[in-house]
Amino acid sequence: MQDLKNLSQKKAGTGFKFFSDGSQNRRLNTASVPARPRLSLPTGKRLQQLKLALLFISIVLALAPLCFLGLRQAKAKPAEAAKPPVSAKRFEIASDLLATAEVNGSRVSARTPEGTQHIYTIQGDLQQRVYDFLEKNQVPYGVFVAIEPASGRILGMTAYSSIDPVWAKRSPYELYPMASLFKIITASAALESHKITPESVIEFRGGSYSENPRYWDVSPHGRNNRMDVTHAMGKSINPVYGRVASDFAGKSSVMEFVYRFGFNQELLPGTPAKPSQAGAPANNHDLRLMGAGLDHDVKISPLHAAVIISAIANGGEMMAPGLTSSIIDSHGVEKESFAPHALRRLVTPETSASLTRMLSRTVLTGTGRKAFHDRYGRLRLNVPVAAKTGSIDGTDPKGHYSWFAAFAPIQNPRIALVALVINQDKWKIKASQVGEQALEEFFRKQ
Repeated sequence: MQDLKNLSQKKAGTGFKFFSDGSQNRRLNTASVPARPRLSLPTGKRLQQLKLALLFISIVLALAPLCFLGLRQAKAKPAEAAKPPVSAKRFEIASDLLATAEVNGSRVSARTPEGTQHIYTIQGDLQQRVYDFLEKNQVPYGVFVAIEPASGRILGMTAYSSIDPVWAKRSPYELYPMASLFKIITASAALESHKITPESVIEFRGGSYSENPRYWDVSPHGRNNRMDVTHAMGKSINPVYGRVASDFAGKSSVMEFVYRFGFNQELLPGTPAKPSQAGAPANNHDLRLMGAGLDHDVKISPLHAAVIISAIANGGEMMAPGLTSSIIDSHGVEKESFAPHALRRLVTPETSASLTRMLSRTVLTGTGRKAFHDRYGRLRLNVPVAAKTGSIDGTDPKGHYSWFAAFAPIQNPRIALVALVINQDKWKIKASQVGEQALEEFFRKQ
């Protein structure tokens, strides 16, 4: 750069060197100073080289600001990507508006005070049928959630309480004892680790609905009860699944699947659902209680339970639940539309198929049989259903908790649902009856 500076100060006819040695450009007294050789201006090939060098330097100087700007933008990208999406809370906003939504046949929609319109994924006919059934029977507390397994679209989400109307609004997101729905997790842990198959026979002592694991160990002298795990799932046999948890799957495997199924973590971001809870059992006795669904401290929200049964119906893949199909601003422009999003895989397709086979016994010969058959023993619904019931006492709110989780049809599931009914001193209805009403309405026009 020093040579280029001196070059601009040279007078015409003065020689220079491309790689300068630093001598000053002034006329010297030839008498006192020995004459130095003078160089002529470069010509030919050297002149061409100089021109190319100057061109290269000019290009570098011109591109430097652009490169600096590009680096700044590249550094900014990760920070921009870390920002939460605009639609992060659209589920919660839509949920708050649901109480004021308009139902027009199958279409459900609601508007914000600013004029933004939410078009729901909910099927109005299904929603109305379930709500009317809960209201007609004046259930103390009842909540219902239905999901399309392949996409995660919420097809129905409603609740009713004859005691506390405020409870109904938050009920899909609050936590309640999971009861025997936990047997699905117990079976998943044992099936996935190849410790059992749907045909496996488990021996046990005690009554089928015994709640004391002390009496479940097999006697070395024989006279034990025997039952395969498929029949035991349909009948919800506590000793079988308590022993599957402790003697076949094991604590580490059960707790691995507790986490895989979404407990003790933020599983459903953007929704108001509280994280489901399941602490590690302290000993073998507690592990058996957990495996059988008798641990009162294992708690889940109806929305989370619906997402789980929907995942089993979807070959083991859990989809994020969506409440709105589109959001339209006050000018009629669609701002957001529903797009299916997979959250995680709970079980392999093979395990999902085994679970489906085991769950298919519930409405045929198991604990849900009465709700799905008329007084003459005929099926009310001509659609194969996979299901699981649950029953346990609870304190918040106080009462007897009746769960029902199901999906149908078995071969190509189009709807998965969960119903929870909390009865008090006088029983009104069971959750399985709510599920039957919902499925009947869903397949009525099919």
